[in-house]
Amino acid sequence: MTNDEQASPASAPRGWREATKTALYGPGGFYLRPEGPAGHFRTSVHASPLYADAVARLLCRLDDVLGRPGELAFVDMGAGRGELTSGVLAALPADVAARVRAYAVERAERPAGLDPRVEWRAAPPAGVTGLLFANEWLDNVPLDIAEVAADGTARRVLVRGDGAESLGGPVDGRDARWLARWWPLGDEPGLRAEIGHPRDEAWAAAVAALERGLAVAVDYAHLKGARPPYGTLTGFRAGRETAPVPDGSCDITAHVALDACAAEGAVLLTQRAALGALGVSGGRPPLALASSDPAAYVRALARAGEAAELTAPGGLGDFRWLLQPVGIPEPPLAP
Repeated sequence: MTNDEQASPASAPRGWREATKTALYGPGGFYLRPEGPAGHFRTSVHASPLYADAVARLLCRLDDVLGRPGELAFVDMGAGRGELTSGVLAALPADVAARVRAYAVERAERPAGLDPRVEWRAAPPAGVTGLLFANEWLDNVPLDIAEVAADGTARRVLVRGDGAESLGGPVDGRDARWLARWWPLGDEPGLRAEIGHPRDEAWAAAVAALERGLAVAVDYAHLKGARPPYGTLTGFRAGRETAPVPDGSCDITAHVALDACAAEGAVLLTQRAALGALGVSGGRPPLALASSDPAAYVRALARAGEAAELTAPGGLGDFRWLLQPVGIPEPPLAP
């Protein structure tokens, strides 16, 4: 056997869950790089400060529902480089900000220059009261892939370090049970599904950090009855979609079966509906303002453009929000 024929551990076939975990969060992993997620793709957080403003309004409404506790938590799951946490703190009224304890939950090192009020953590705090917010976090929780083989059985997809795939053994155990309940596969060869129970469990653990309050997950998502027949696994690098290669060079992501994550009392909305309820509108400012205050008109027009991007059909507006109340009757979205 030549050296070229000897498979290194990094190139040996393994499940996508294991390969993704190493590629994203292992030594030198994609999410531990200095440039952070913003160096490769644009989320709602990066699209406009209106997004952080809306989350701050949600936190204020929740504060009222909770009876204005002496300490109000804001927990930012998958915080990137703290952009959302910083934006929310800046948007809060002074009387609320004085009571807020902000936590940024991220595996990367704390970025230089971050607001000293932000507590940087590798895991969410336990037993807090307030708002836990996970913007595009669950889509990066690694999971395994199933594909229907030529004999009609669902088999685990294995992947090498260069992205080449092969089929392993049949899907069984709780993986098979999850598929049967949430993403049933037919017998047509080539059909694929992403086995989502690791995300269900990650979300349940995050929600459990709250003693009382609201947990919100925002992500690319699909619901039972409209699952994509060939899955959604993909990669992103330097602002462009690319083949998912688990070598640490790109993001590896897949849409989330958010309905499987939801517990009793949860509400599922599109981002368009959720932001609309929080006062984000893409409507143009009145033309009369252009004559009376041209500078204000230009600012309002810019805000309208940003709001339109955040709520656009076929774009960010189609993201799903999962709102999970904890110890309160319903999410405080109504104005």
